[in-house]
This record gives sequence, structure tokens and C-alpha cells, in this order.
Amino acid sequence: MLLLNPGPVTLSQRVRRSLLQPDLCHRESEFFDLQDEARQRIGGVYGLHSDEWASVLLTGSGTAAVESMIAGLVPAGGKLLIVQNGVYGERIAQIAAQYQIPHIIVKHAWMDAPDIGRIEAALHSDKGITHVAVIHHETTTGRLNDLLAIDSLCQAHGVRLLVDAVSSFGAEAIDFSGSIDAVAATANKCLHGVPGIAFVIARRTALASATSRTYYLDVLRHAKLQDQRNTPFTPAVHALYALVEALREHSDEGGWTARHHRYGALAGQVRRGLTALGVRELLPQSMSSVVLRAYALPIGLEYVHLHHALKARGFVIYAGQGDLSKTLFRISTMGALETGDADRLIAAFESTLLK
Repeated sequence: MLLLNPGPVTLSQRVRRSLLQPDLCHRESEFFDLQDEARQRIGGVYGLHSDEWASVLLTGSGTAAVESMIAGLVPAGGKLLIVQNGVYGERIAQIAAQYQIPHIIVKHAWMDAPDIGRIEAALHSDKGITHVAVIHHETTTGRLNDLLAIDSLCQAHGVRLLVDAVSSFGAEAIDFSGSIDAVAATANKCLHGVPGIAFVIARRTALASATSRTYYLDVLRHAKLQDQRNTPFTPAVHALYALVEALREHSDEGGWTARHHRYGALAGQVRRGLTALGVRELLPQSMSSVVLRAYALPIGLEYVHLHHALKARGFVIYAGQGDLSKTLFRISTMGALETGDADRLIAAFESTLLK
């Protein structure tokens, strides 16, 4: 069964075998060696230096990392502007409300790109804004939001940027040289690890003014203890084994640029095959992530029927969210997938659509 959903992913045999390593106490030096390697390799994905950036490991899903980032790195007295054009932008707004963090939302329809003019107008009119939060790859639609343009706005207005890169880290370009203070991501998407480990990469100057609004997800507490080869709680040890092996594999295969190329080639192969069958991709390639693409459901075909037919042939695809569940489906090309898998997928679609 091949997973074409946006995480968790189909594992390589190399990563799967890493789960069979010995049981390990999280208070032993061998565990801290593993933790140190994970942190070093996470920062190394984008060439970040540990003197300036801290890779902070958390046990939880990608949302745990996003919550930790928002709750911890918008300081007391700060105010957040949230760029919202999908489910995950809405989730950040819910997190901000839960922690009673002052915030405003620049809201867009789910199929729309962020309006840079509206974001700039909001920054210009509200001088209390200290931080902007944005989803890099909004997997609601497969849209890759224009992170560079939003970063440029933040630099021009002297505010800091917090990025949900849960579905882009390790396969899409991220420029850390501008206004980014932190990025939240996870092990089980573009890095090809297993669920259970997430992380925040935070600028150390931002950590210096972090706020402890939460207990378990306190990014500053985790950062301080991990710097001391310690951990505040029991982590997901075997998930960390898998993450370290996945990061080694990621590096061996050529890093994020190679993964970007690999995903792009597979996504293009799928797009061409589905287009030939009359299935329409919803966003132009220039606006889409290589990680996931959204397609229009063929007229008269319900998603449930499509999903079950493809699952019977060995593929798990993903529904649209909210009202989009009636009009689109999504296919991700993350994970241990090859061109032959894409060929078989197109054949499975053909068998389903032409019955």
C-alpha cells in the first residue's frame, strides 16, 4: 500500500529498519548522542549554524511544533498578524486565540494566493504588530505561498516572521537570511521519518525573548535542556532513531534540492497522466508545491468511490477539506516512491475512470 496522502509517508527500507534498533533509555548518553545528531542534521538541511539557530525537538505532530512556536515566540506585549488562506492558517488563528495572543487575520478564500497589498496595508495601519505568521505550503490546496514576498514585507516594516513549514521543510526553498525568527516542521513529511517527532528551528535571539505560555510545549525549556544534553520529558525514542536515519538518507540523496527535483519529476509524471485522462489540476505549476497537487474530481464521480477503487489497487489518496471535499482530491509525491509507482497509479486511475 503506497501512501499518497500529505504525511505520514511510505518509508524506505532503510528508515523502516532503523526502528528495530535496541531499546534506549532517554537519560543515557547514547540517547543524547542521537538527539545531538538529529539537531545538527536538521539545521544542516538548510546550512544553518548552531551558534545562531537552535533546532528544538518535540514529541508530537507538526501541529505541536506550530503551537510551540506561536505560544513561545510571540513575546509578552507582542501582536501577531496571521496570513490565512487555508485550513492551517485557520489553525494558527485558533492557537493564537487559545493562548489569548493579540492577533489580526488577513483572510483569503482557500483557493486564493495571499494578497501582498492587503498584508502590507495591515502592517502599515497597525504599528502594534510585531510578528507575522504564514503557512509556507498550504496543503489545503497544494499552494506554495510566496514566502519571499512576505519576508520582504516583514523586513520593510521591522517585524519578525514565523513560518509553518510542516509540509515544505526538506523539499522547498526556505531563505533564513531575512526576517524569519522560527520555522516549525515535522519528521514524517518531506524528511521521510515516522510520526512522533516534530521540531522548531528558532533564531537564538528570538529564544532570548521567548514567553512560557505553555508547559509541555515550552520551546525555550526544550531548547535550554537540549543544549545541555538533557530533555524535560520522555521523548519518542524510536521515532528519533527513524528521524536520524531519514536525515542521513536525505543528505546522502543530495539534500533538499535533490528531493525537490525528485518530487517535481514525480508530480509532473502524475499530472501528465491524469491530464491525458481528462482530470484537471487546479493550480498552475508556478503556484504549486512539488510536494502535493490538488485535482478536480471528475464530474459525476464521488471522492469515496475514487478513494476506495484506488485503495483496492494499492494507493491511498487524500480528500479535499471542508467544502472542497466535494470538488477536489489531493495527491502527494512524498515518500519512498519511484517512477514505476507513478506509472502504476496512472494505470489504476485509468482502470477506475474508464470502467
